[in-house]
Amino acid sequence: MRKPKQIDPIPDEFSSYEEAAEFWDTHDTTDYPDAFRNVEVTSELRQRHYEVEIDSDVMKKLRARAKGKKVSLGNLASNLLRQQLSSK
Repeated sequence: MRKPKQIDPIPDEFSSYEEAAEFWDTHDTTDYPDAFRNVEVTSELRQRHYEVEIDSDVMKKLRARAKGKKVSLGNLASNLLRQQLSSK
């Protein structure tokens, strides 16, 4: 005969995000169905993002240049590609 699973109560408050994370890292949310509620969310994607394979030596140079210019890696890569494509 199986023993019923021991389910710890959810603390009323957590003293930090770390404490909350530790609790949920060691507990299953499906054991607490009454503690959660469904919400309806509508979102609109404003941009598409693409994944392109880049050699590691190129990525290192891109990161260094982006850091030096204080811009995001994605913005720098897009701008460099845009310049290269429009020059031909």
